Amino acid sequence: MLKKDRFKLFLDYFTRNFPEPETELHYRNPYELLVAVILSAQCTDKRINLVTPLLFERFPDPQSLAASNVEEVFTYIKSVSYPNNKSKHLIGMARMLVEHFNSEIPATVEELQKLPGVGRKTANVVVSVVYNQPAMAVDTHVFRVSRRLGLVPMTASTPLAVEMGLLKYLPKFLVYKAHHWLILHGRYICIARNPKCPECPLTSFCKYFEDNVKTGLLQS
Repeated sequence: MLKKDRFKLFLDYFTRNFPEPETELHYRNPYELLVAVILSAQCTDKRINLVTPLLFERFPDPQSLAASNVEEVFTYIKSVSYPNNKSKHLIGMARMLVEHFNSEIPATVEELQKLPGVGRKTANVVVSVVYNQPAMAVDTHVFRVSRRLGLVPMTASTPLAVEMGLLKYLPKFLVYKAHHWLILHGRYICIARNPKCPECPLTSFCKYFEDNVKTGLLQS
């Protein structure tokens, strides 16, 4: 199957069945999304959503967070992964927002990456979700699912390679939706261990299914 045909089938299915996907992180404004995404690194959205209500009640804006300290922030996020580092990142991020960006969340990947705790993936999430820019954030789910489906080759061995491979074929106006489609499919169906292929609606064009599951069934 040609790659363009595989992308067409992928987009056809999700635009028809899940036309308006959304992040599962709870947030009310760009500042809260940025904080939530920083916290979500190597942690589940479910855990982050348990932590952020009290955190945002205490620190409703960059100014209040910037005026705090690492020790206090730690008490609110101690149940997430790497709370020590993330406390430092949040304080540093808030202070830079206040001092250099007038407490506004930057609208470009380049400016966002200047903030402590913000790498390319986090920056892509923010500009995609908040500003609907055609940015593809590659987390572990996007990385796994796009390779398994055959949207990018298995030789795409880095998040940046996967990002570039996806952007080459995805229409710009659907990039931010495709990001959510890949994440949600990876979170609930195409899981890392023992993917739920019998439940998957994408097996007709999935390279992993064709090369591994279908071949095994034919040989048995």
